Amino acid sequence: MKGSGMNDPANPHRGETALVLGGVKHVLRPSFAALTAAEEELGPLFTLVERAGAGQLRLGEMIALFWHCRKRRDDLERDAFAEAVCAEGLAACTAPLRALLVQILRGRA
Repeated sequence: MKGSGMNDPANPHRGETALVLGGVKHVLRPSFAALTAAEEELGPLFTLVERAGAGQLRLGEMIALFWHCRKRRDDLERDAFAEAVCAEGLAACTAPLRALLVQILRGRA
């Protein structure tokens, strides 16, 4: 599976975080375009954050948010990306998800 590569560090000053799937680092950047695309698919982001805070965020919603926030747009298919997220497990996704949700609420400084 191709990704953004282990040498492409996430830049926290841009709100980026990293999600490692199968040993491949995927940098996630919650840009305006990425969040707008996620909102088109998932509905209002504030509601998404509320569901996450209440423990009601669905796996498909998390994967969709990650998918839209990918910094690199390579030839990875969405189904393969989703399978890789599932293979890593929820524990591996918790920190990147939290970082994205914080950026949605706070924005960049």
